[in-house]
Amino acid sequence: MEYCKRCVYPANAQPGLVFDDEGVCSGCRASEGRGDVDWVDRGDMLKSLFAEYKERQRKKGNPYDCIVPVSGGKDSTFQTWVVKEEYGLNPLLVSYNHTFNTPLGARNLANLIEKLDCNLVRFTTAPGSAKRLAKYMLEKVGDVTWHYHAGINTFPIRAAVHYDVPLIVWGEDGFSELVGMHNLDDFVEFTKKKRQEHHMRGFEPEDLLDDPDCPLTAYDLAPFFYPKDEDLEKVGVRGIYLSNYMYWNN
Repeated sequence: MEYCKRCVYPANAQPGLVFDDEGVCSGCRASEGRGDVDWVDRGDMLKSLFAEYKERQRKKGNPYDCIVPVSGGKDSTFQTWVVKEEYGLNPLLVSYNHTFNTPLGARNLANLIEKLDCNLVRFTTAPGSAKRLAKYMLEKVGDVTWHYHAGINTFPIRAAVHYDVPLIVWGEDGFSELVGMHNLDDFVEFTKKKRQEHHMRGFEPEDLLDDPDCPLTAYDLAPFFYPKDEDLEKVGVRGIYLSNYMYWNN
């Protein structure tokens, strides 16, 4: 096994991690490049972008300026604080409940809503569905948490269409920050393809239902069906990553 000479990550630690001739991983090289970015200019870009979407939503009479996907963890708490306290937006928080929660996790989410005084929309998968999903996807792709990723990377987009809120604000793009798969100058944004390839392990719910041996039903997979293209275009759904606009501290 090859290990990065700087961060000592093994070669199989992150999908897409590669090593250069000096034995340093692509994640470390990406981190080095962050020091060359004009973060003040990026902050101004983010401020202008937020102001544009806020004005659009006000003209429509929509109370929500953006959607922030949340779990209650450190990243989503920080995302919410940034958009509300630093930039003055009214976010709609959207969460997917995979049902495998700890008391501390439940408390963190409640704390986020209470302290930052935000509205929250949450989809809770049926406990039986969660168990069937975990068992089947562990066997199929080796990921017992497949429905975690599928839910938080799909339900916020469904909510954006339903509530007519085009801007979705994610935290870090891990494949840029941790792996170095993308350059910061690319301003990578959230897409269905990116979601499917990286978070859904290549499988859409339709693919699973087409498998005659799959025990899952459309009811089990309900929160994971992506909105239709025409619905996304009508609202103008767009997902940005804060890590492209501010110095993100992992």
